[in-house]
Amino acid sequence: MTEVAARVDLSAYAAAVPDEVLARLRSAKRVLTVCHENPEADALGSALATALLVESLGGTATPVCADPMPEMYKFLPGMDRFRREPDPSIDYDLLVVVDCGELERVGPILETHKELFERLPILDIDHHASNRRFGAFDWIDPRSSATCEMATLVAWRLGVPLDSFGGMLASALAGGVIMDTGSFQHPNVTPRTMVVAAALREAGAPLSEIARRLYRSKPNTQLVLFGRVLARMGSQLDGRLVWSTLELADLVASGADSAESEGLIDLLAQSSTSEAAILFKEGTNGVTRISVRTRDGGVDATVLTGAFGGGGHARAAGATVDLPLGEARQAVLARAAELVAVVKR
Repeated sequence: MTEVAARVDLSAYAAAVPDEVLARLRSAKRVLTVCHENPEADALGSALATALLVESLGGTATPVCADPMPEMYKFLPGMDRFRREPDPSIDYDLLVVVDCGELERVGPILETHKELFERLPILDIDHHASNRRFGAFDWIDPRSSATCEMATLVAWRLGVPLDSFGGMLASALAGGVIMDTGSFQHPNVTPRTMVVAAALREAGAPLSEIARRLYRSKPNTQLVLFGRVLARMGSQLDGRLVWSTLELADLVASGADSAESEGLIDLLAQSSTSEAAILFKEGTNGVTRISVRTRDGGVDATVLTGAFGGGGHARAAGATVDLPLGEARQAVLARAAELVAVVKR
């Protein structure tokens, strides 16, 4: 007799999905799903997965990202479905924005398609505690490790099998969970995260291969870029505050594109002494992007980034500082030093 493995049951966790989310997805017929610019696997995975769920309900959906698809995510099935603009032939009736703490994070399409964003009801699905609640309905769950964790529960509540679309759905969702948990190493991993991952694995998502491609397989240009940035790492307060800078010249010298800077901040955060790690990224228009990682029980990263108009999570956050690189670094490090100095271990 063939033994049948027990099915992973997400019912108890899926009860957290608001009925309003399900009602809006079920009633919509032509849906635009949008993630943030400079995308990573959680943004892309949740936008694609939501589009697939709409299609499984009989609707039409278009996943959109304002920026080109980063090379490192093209191995995930379905990434070729993304458009950079809404389909002009479709009269959309719902706009789903995923993984965006603020609406402006969708990028330039907010202005180029202003009428669409003003006319359509917005369903906002996100896991950032700093989310500004810009939707007609907002489901914000900061306890979720990733927006893809939330989307997995939506699929369960809708009755859509996780192995649908030839495994595309499970792989998209797994990519986001793996990325935003640092391959299950970050403190945002909860028992629910692990059960969701088990369900996705049972549905066929190749967790180990996705983790390898995202975290243990890099183009040589990215390795050269990492070397340049890590070589200029700075620190103060006896190493409790560490930082480095990604300059535009680094991209030219290494031959890397900006998407290949993904993962740099997590390497900085591996410092054994740091309470806070900061990566400064030089922008092309006189602004500077910062990424922040902090240790459990210490500095709240959203307090630091919030001082500069940003947000995110207590342990991982970011902001765009309206100052050139040198001035931004001085201002942010001054505030970071104040926060780190009061942490007692």
